Amino acid sequence: MERQKFGSRLGFILVSAGCAIGLGNVWKFPYLCGEYGGAAFIVIYLAFLLLLGIPILVCEFSIGRGSGKSVAASFEKLEPSGTRWHWMKWIGIVGCYLLMMFYTMVGGWMLYYCWRSIRGDFVQASTEMVTGAFNSMLGDAGTMVFWTLLVCVLGFAVCAMGLNNGIEKASKFMMSALLVIMLVLAIHSVTMEGAEAGLRFYLIPDFEKMVENGIGNVVFGALSQSFFTLSIGIGAMMIFGSYMPKNRTLAGEAINITILDTSVALMAGFIIIPACFAFGIEPGAGPSLVFITLPNIFAQIAGGRIWSALFFLFLFFAALTTIIAVFENLIAIKIDLFGWSRKKSVIVCAAAIIILSMPAVLGYNVLSGIAPLGEGTTIMDFEDFIVSNNLLPLGSLGYVLFCTRKNGWGWMNFQKEANEGEGFHFPAGLKWYVSWCVPVIIMIIYLKGYYDMFKGGSTPRLVFWMAVALCMLAYVIISAAGKPRIRVKNRKG
Repeated sequence: MERQKFGSRLGFILVSAGCAIGLGNVWKFPYLCGEYGGAAFIVIYLAFLLLLGIPILVCEFSIGRGSGKSVAASFEKLEPSGTRWHWMKWIGIVGCYLLMMFYTMVGGWMLYYCWRSIRGDFVQASTEMVTGAFNSMLGDAGTMVFWTLLVCVLGFAVCAMGLNNGIEKASKFMMSALLVIMLVLAIHSVTMEGAEAGLRFYLIPDFEKMVENGIGNVVFGALSQSFFTLSIGIGAMMIFGSYMPKNRTLAGEAINITILDTSVALMAGFIIIPACFAFGIEPGAGPSLVFITLPNIFAQIAGGRIWSALFFLFLFFAALTTIIAVFENLIAIKIDLFGWSRKKSVIVCAAAIIILSMPAVLGYNVLSGIAPLGEGTTIMDFEDFIVSNNLLPLGSLGYVLFCTRKNGWGWMNFQKEANEGEGFHFPAGLKWYVSWCVPVIIMIIYLKGYYDMFKGGSTPRLVFWMAVALCMLAYVIISAAGKPRIRVKNRKG
């Protein structure tokens, strides 16, 4: 079966950026800025994005375009004979399924809040009413199931129409609408009375505040966000590399996608942080910022019904573009593994995701007694922990090692693929940095994530989970590499 290709360069950039632009940009980034001192955090974040995010993204795109396959079959095609790099595919396959097991639910939250905003449910609502509305939604299994199902149906309906007529067209529309809505919301937010203090906080670096928050905490927060923001590590971006023609270099396109992704994150800050300062609300309020703090702000301003509806529509588009991108990856995995038609793959994947989404949905109500990571945690927290703290960093580590090691695809093959076409070339002089420094940084992120997750418990518990992390890290490095050998010709297929 001939591999599909994007109809235009703009389509590739917008679809790939849509995958990268998710709730981490527009939900997590603003409250991290609030928590870690505003502009000082942004400066460090941008530096790490250049040093870490872009090289890994180029590696993932290169494997996709070089193989012309999804994560399910890319390593088999490119790996030297006798090695076990193809075991890496399971990180991508499991990661995409696990991500959609809770991300579809969160997308449903955004759509539900958009609908409630259109109805005017939050107009003149008290703080207690807004807080109660969120808790009421989580406790209502029927509501949670309905909106999750609706998001799944919308996402797979787009994917069923194919790459060009479905995903590319839908992403162009949603990304254009998202950018316009963000611009309108940002202009409104920065012109509110009292927003000037928020702009100063957001735009002028204050390194004294960074010291107050702990330099190590701020640096690691920026490092982690720069790593996770691009959705790298589980093959979600690789599939779009496989659809990309060879007329443009991958480094140049990765930079364009990163710029668009970062612009959305920064624009989200212009929407949220000045509004928080205008109403005397702490911008580092955490995840509750979106569902409790901001609806309280909208309830107090003129035209709040409209602004609230636009805000949650913007969040829904950010979530849905990522959902569609990962759905497409799951569909392509079935096509590559089993040779199925797109129609059959869509039906099977849709049924699987709907069923697999239910534990996270019911984890807030029917199954609320289950606390996988300790008291106060939910099934969604456990699924998110597996994806964010394990599969994303381990997958990224595998991609970088595969592209740089002699018993993998190798630096020369990676360079040739990454630099084919017109545009910015990936510098050959970065070989040592990508081969050694990037893997070390990824391993630090991975192990620090485990430490932060379990440091509040007893010492034996922390030691146990850190041992688990080290074992998983060793497994990826040793099992993927196979035996050192003289490089042989890549497999054909």
